[in-house]
Amino acid sequence: MTIANGENAAGGRGITEKIYKTFLQEGIDVVTLGNHAWDNREIFEFISEAKRMIRPANFPQKTPGTGIVFVKVNNVELAVINLQGRSFMADIDDPFTKADELVAQAAKKTSHIFVDFHAETTSEKQAMGWYLDGRISAIVGTHTHVQTNDARVLPGGTAYLTDVGMTGPYDAILGMKKDPIIEKFITALPKRFEVVENGRSILSACILEINPRNGKTKTIAPILINEDHPFLA
Repeated sequence: MTIANGENAAGGRGITEKIYKTFLQEGIDVVTLGNHAWDNREIFEFISEAKRMIRPANFPQKTPGTGIVFVKVNNVELAVINLQGRSFMADIDDPFTKADELVAQAAKKTSHIFVDFHAETTSEKQAMGWYLDGRISAIVGTHTHVQTNDARVLPGGTAYLTDVGMTGPYDAILGMKKDPIIEKFITALPKRFEVVENGRSILSACILEINPRNGKTKTIAPILINEDHPFLA
């Protein structure tokens, strides 16, 4: 099964229906989102029909979309949950309380439970990892765009990675053109950020091997492919 965070897929600003459908055609089973989910207003036109796309579950109750989906592959059902942190981000509902609710809901159907925790700070992500250890198969962080070097399986059998990183331009700052961002740091003046559309690229991911009998993770292996880390070098 392949899970991809797609909140920046439309040129760094949200996602469109065409991109979502392309992801499914390319073999992605579930698309998760995050704080940039609403940057492209087209999402409001199709999110209710996008059965394989989820947004952070701890957005307020009346927010369109859902935060959990169940997908079956090779007769094994996996629950995928999307949550968003609150440190240095929007003050939405408590992700820990929502995690308790959705993990309990998922556990009634399957022992295979995956969480995409879209959050800013390492501490909040680690806290969520330890909080859910032993109750889910894996928690993988998104949002900060740079893959961290801390992939591990926690004592309770839950795989953890603070941030899986991004797929996009390699010679950029979080996917954006470098000069305007550097200027902003130097001058403190507002600048327009634009996605780098040409040049070298990077692919960040991780592979999880989960025990089909109990939902505990056997291994987590980060993937980082760029010109400095070529594939199968």
